[in-house]
Amino acid sequence: MIQDLNENSFNELMITSVSPVLVEFWATWCQPCKAIAPILEEIDTTLSDRLTICKLDVDQNQAVALRYNVISIPTLILYKDGKEVKRVIGAVGKVELLKEFEQLI
Repeated sequence: MIQDLNENSFNELMITSVSPVLVEFWATWCQPCKAIAPILEEIDTTLSDRLTICKLDVDQNQAVALRYNVISIPTLILYKDGKEVKRVIGAVGKVELLKEFEQLI
């Protein structure tokens, strides 16, 4: 299940997660974010044993978005050991997302 993060849970997850973490930076009013949501749910279902997927609302967590230079949404960032290893900006399809991230998880 995809978790909703806030600044505190984001920081904690970056420290404690043993698996790679994919964070979608999004907002409730963002139509491309809504379009990518079912794709992320599918990926979460198939890769939950190897990947943690989370969402962070940029309107409610502006400090985190600024810290990671998120200027366009949706932005998907893959973190390993708390460090960014890959970034994808915009709503892309499942095949492209898997191609971008699968070799890193």
